[in-house]
Amino acid sequence: MQISDSKMEYLRLLARTYRSEDEVAAEIINLEAIQNLPKGTDYFMSDIHGEYDAFAHILRNASGTIKRRIDEIFPELDESDRKSLATIVYYPEDKLDLILDEIKDPKERRHFYRTTLFRLVRLLEVSTFKFTKSYVRKRMPKKFAYTIEELLYSNRAEDSYGRINHKENIIDSIIEVGSAEEFIKAISDLISYISVFRLHIIGDVYDRGPASERVISALMNYNNVDIQWGNHDVLWMGAAAGNLACIANVCRNCTKYDNIHTLEVGYGISLRHLETFALKYYGNTDNPMVHAAAMMQFKLEGQLIKKHKCYQMESLLLLDKIDLEKGTVMVHGKEYKLNTTHFPTLDPKDPYKLTPEEEAVMDNLQKEFLESEILQQHVRYLFNNGSFYKKLNGNLLFHGCIPLTEDGEFDPIDTAEGFKSGKEWFDYAEKLIRTGYFAKGGKDKQLGVDMFWYLWCGYKSPMFGKERITTFERLYINDKETHVEEKNPYYSLMNNVDVVEKLLKEFGCDEKNGIIINGHMPVKKGSSPLHAGGRLIVIDGGFAKAYQKTTGIAGYTLVQNSNGFLLSSHKPFSTKERAVAEELDIETTPVSEEPVANRIRNKDTDEGKQRAKEIENLKLLLAAYRTGLIS
Repeated sequence: MQISDSKMEYLRLLARTYRSEDEVAAEIINLEAIQNLPKGTDYFMSDIHGEYDAFAHILRNASGTIKRRIDEIFPELDESDRKSLATIVYYPEDKLDLILDEIKDPKERRHFYRTTLFRLVRLLEVSTFKFTKSYVRKRMPKKFAYTIEELLYSNRAEDSYGRINHKENIIDSIIEVGSAEEFIKAISDLISYISVFRLHIIGDVYDRGPASERVISALMNYNNVDIQWGNHDVLWMGAAAGNLACIANVCRNCTKYDNIHTLEVGYGISLRHLETFALKYYGNTDNPMVHAAAMMQFKLEGQLIKKHKCYQMESLLLLDKIDLEKGTVMVHGKEYKLNTTHFPTLDPKDPYKLTPEEEAVMDNLQKEFLESEILQQHVRYLFNNGSFYKKLNGNLLFHGCIPLTEDGEFDPIDTAEGFKSGKEWFDYAEKLIRTGYFAKGGKDKQLGVDMFWYLWCGYKSPMFGKERITTFERLYINDKETHVEEKNPYYSLMNNVDVVEKLLKEFGCDEKNGIIINGHMPVKKGSSPLHAGGRLIVIDGGFAKAYQKTTGIAGYTLVQNSNGFLLSSHKPFSTKERAVAEELDIETTPVSEEPVANRIRNKDTDEGKQRAKEIENLKLLLAAYRTGLIS
């Protein structure tokens, strides 16, 4: 057997982990078994925007998968019983409290416990069929791991050892010792958790809704999550890195959408100095903190635009085009009437300079953001588990767009290292903001810190994809023609199959069979999320309540299991309390289903291909042991 010197060196390192023939052989058998199992279910969600309750509910019900499974397993039950069982799985503690309040008779309670436990065990059996015992065991609650394993993998009938009605005896014991409620909660949590094999968040966890920090905390409890950052995410990441323009934007967004709770309670960031300043100078306006934060935002953004000519965002420089005497402002060379001339901190001679009091407010806010331990922990999680894009089994995932010209070519952007476009631009920008957050100092760090703001709202930002952001116009000009934000040509070319295949090829994906999955642009009523014959899917359907008048629904989720893709739309979620009491669910409507000719197995996935290389190396190690090359 001929093995190169470099390969032998690797095998000797591998031998430190697998120290005998038996250990190597056992691992090969285990990996081969995993390869031939059906692939786990991938869930794709986008633009959550802080709507924690709806997000948590979709996670608990696995985007409707658990209810569909219950319907298939228990066709003999009427719909009310199936809905009740589903609600127990989603919210076991809350639902049990309601049910048990109505069951006073001990015999009836015992019957309820017994029936529910049998049904949950059956549901768990079906939910875990595509996983190895080892995978399931690692996810079991330690307290009940042995009991759950016995219920899952033992035969109910009499076996050769005379174990008669083994499962019935175990369940009776659980009830006798008073652990039924706790066990129901544990097994329900396991069903929900194991039903989501891998979770992909296609951007925009933050802003709009009331509990972005709770969404991040929930994601941190899952061990198989990736995030493709959205523009609202990089805005918060930039604020956590100390970018003053990002901090001002975050404060304006939170005060505009009445979402101060996230800052002050979720992250412990005090807005007291901003509030005091706002009441002093903008106290006679409809929302003093919005106007105070907005004016500082426009000044700080102007400083960045002037500092980085390559951003080409001069169209946002409007403070120097205000005529206070006439009460007008020039936008794109046209004069528009302002709805107010109350700009008490604006110096017409130096409009982009902060006043000393504004500087003090921003210095205090920057300190609060930099010193918020929970915010910094959440942003590090986003960096550790996120990226601009992801290649997954031949498909391409990203939040916003790939900047294109009208004729479908990659649109280059001028950077400190020359012009970048396509994948090169994505990679460069990601590297720069990682440096901006993690580096201890230097020129590249400041470039990275500044880049966060450009990615939030720059025309050629892959996360924004519009010609300009019209925050000033929406706040101070009533004429709605100034509110229009022209989209990048990407959004008109996304129906072109040739363009989609070109984009897939650029990122090293399967150009003939792969699909693009992205969010960012709410799918309006009457529009389809499917483009280019299903080769591109936009899954932003309106999680945020602010968008639901436009979308008419409350979001899309895309599911890929071993049988193919399923795209579902969801109606708005009311409240957890109402869902438990009335056994309501997010009504899920399948939008499209793309079955595959042959069931996808683990060996067909990216992880499977990597696992195949591991098996190949283990087989070489086994041969090296058996031939004495490694002792």
